[in-house]
Amino acid sequence: MRKGAKQPDGPEPDRGTLVTPSAEFPPLDPEERAALGRIGERWRVPRRPDELPVDPTLGRSRRGPAPSRFGRLTPIDLFTVEEPGELCATGPAHEPGSRTGRALARVRRTLFGPPLSSSAVIYERMRKLVALPILSSDLLSSVAYGPEALIAVLVLAGTSALGLSLPLAALLVVLMIAVGVSYRQTIPAYPHGAGSYIVARDNLGTTAGLMAAAGLMLDYVLTVSVSIAAGVSAITSALPAFTPATVLLGVLVIAVLLAGNLRGVRTAGNIFVLPTYAFVAAILALLLVGYARAAGRGFAPVSPPPVPATEGLGLLLVLRAFSSGAVSMTGIEAVSNAIPAFRPTEWRNARTTLGWMVGMLVVLFAGLIGLIHLNGLVPRPDQTILSQLGRVAFPTGPWYALLQATTALILLLAANTAFNDFPRLLFFMARNGHAPRRFLHLGDRLSFNNGLVALALAAALIFVAFGGHTASLIPLYAVGVFLAFTLSQAGMVVHWRRHRDRGWRRKLVLNAVGATLSGLVLLIAAVGKFAQGAWLVVIAVPALVLLANRIHRHYAALHQALALHPPSAEPVTPAGPRPPAGSAEGEELPQEVRHLVIVPVARLNRASLRALAYAASLGQPTLAVHIAPEDAEADRFREQWQAWGDHLRLETIVSPYRAVIGPLAHYLEALHTTRPELTLTVIVPEVVLRHRWHRLLHSRAEQRLRAALRALPGVVVTSVPVHVAE
Repeated sequence: MRKGAKQPDGPEPDRGTLVTPSAEFPPLDPEERAALGRIGERWRVPRRPDELPVDPTLGRSRRGPAPSRFGRLTPIDLFTVEEPGELCATGPAHEPGSRTGRALARVRRTLFGPPLSSSAVIYERMRKLVALPILSSDLLSSVAYGPEALIAVLVLAGTSALGLSLPLAALLVVLMIAVGVSYRQTIPAYPHGAGSYIVARDNLGTTAGLMAAAGLMLDYVLTVSVSIAAGVSAITSALPAFTPATVLLGVLVIAVLLAGNLRGVRTAGNIFVLPTYAFVAAILALLLVGYARAAGRGFAPVSPPPVPATEGLGLLLVLRAFSSGAVSMTGIEAVSNAIPAFRPTEWRNARTTLGWMVGMLVVLFAGLIGLIHLNGLVPRPDQTILSQLGRVAFPTGPWYALLQATTALILLLAANTAFNDFPRLLFFMARNGHAPRRFLHLGDRLSFNNGLVALALAAALIFVAFGGHTASLIPLYAVGVFLAFTLSQAGMVVHWRRHRDRGWRRKLVLNAVGATLSGLVLLIAAVGKFAQGAWLVVIAVPALVLLANRIHRHYAALHQALALHPPSAEPVTPAGPRPPAGSAEGEELPQEVRHLVIVPVARLNRASLRALAYAASLGQPTLAVHIAPEDAEADRFREQWQAWGDHLRLETIVSPYRAVIGPLAHYLEALHTTRPELTLTVIVPEVVLRHRWHRLLHSRAEQRLRAALRALPGVVVTSVPVHVAE
């Protein structure tokens, strides 16, 4: 991330995106490049590297490979020559070799579509009118349950406390505008994806960045769970017969969302565009009709039904109501996370989209709070407040059903915002070594499949654990997201102080206001909802930070172990210097490697003789090892070995307890301990069976041996296969 670039009118439009299929293969740093050159200068190979027994271009100028008996090669060109020294795998080259694999591939293409080329990543972008519904579905759909969450807390103090909904809503509108303006400033400052994780990490340090990431991860998982819970609640409000199937319906919807997003960003966008716009139109129609009816009676509020107070009206209850209503802001950071998903100019289109989103949120939220107040509605266990508004505004005709249908649909699909941003957050974390590197991988539809599956599994687990109840999930919601808001905006304050671009003082003040207000909501939510379940988030955030640090420590140790270092200055003779006593894994020059080839032989048959022939062809010292259960069998095997001709050194080991893998593994470990500079190459004869069920008839000792030797350094295990046709 370039932090010092001047941005008087925004960043350069040609910076591109950091989300590429090549992110899994980071380049070498300058020190490693220099070490690589010095290692290469000292390499000695027995023959010229271009002297190969085959044409590596697969005989483009001559007759190509013919189909084999198993049909693994076809006359179709599986590879094409793009330029000298480079082949490109075509579509048929990606087809599985087995019949079952090809059938599964056809099913996969039917469900998720054909694979997309890496070059298509530039086309898998969104224009503003498509990005708006995809990225705002979470934010806009929250107005379906955010106002109710606010009123549900106030009503605990009785009917008289409901009048506080209007001033609290006004404060929330101020908060929405402040945070929205703050994120509009963040977008041009971080045009490659201005997630809270990146902003906080760059300006406040790694720990702050990981705390923001942990908060966002929890927010995204809860977004899916809460959105699905609210959507299913909208369905059961209109169709009470489906109430017993709440959990099953929610899990099925999560599975459908996962399948839709696995088809790719652009395809998922086409699926989710219409429901979002339909929901906005339905809510606007509800507001127009509702306020028109209120105007007919002179905007006189309807008295709410009497509700007995169960708690006293105090500051803590008011603050809890405010933080509950603040869940209407979840998803406001989605655009800043997904800047690379926009069409050029990415940052400009993202900023415009965010402005539209915040404007629509303010109108819908404020309009619904006012309409609820005018109609004197209170939460009911069998029906949402939005459903009650619909019945008041549309007492006849199909309009109530349309309102509930669009509400249920947008709530169910609001989780798509999390499906878009959660994998991208994991991508950025994995790129910095704070998440498993598998989250860097782009699937065949150019989507982050691993991140999508992880989100779906986590959300489904939480949804099932809480029984799909929205009220039980809401207390967990605000802490994580406002932690990310606070750290992101505080990070931007530091950013403006460091870089002092044009107008930096005004930008600093706006971000400082956003950070202060977000921090207050975070404190209120953490304290006020601690007993209701927020303690889970308070514990989960440091736990996730600790996990991310442990992952980073592992990758740092792995990088240090695998990093290239210049070779020692010791002169190299043609025979090579005798390496010092130590691990053979430290040798990087071919003339330094000392071999000992070991062939475990259970019985003398075609498979073992082929493995012995392969080992002898390498021209390295070779030792055959036989494990016998008793002395008599060991004697018989040595006689057979003599009959064969005793071409290689044989060592027999008697295993009186009839174990094979353990004694062999310990014997190899003892050999390695005696000469740790040796590279032990264990060549295992392997019978390859054509049918999977045949494996049940064999012990598969070669796989168990490979597993036993995997932890032993300086040991290479390879298999010599013998294929059985039947």
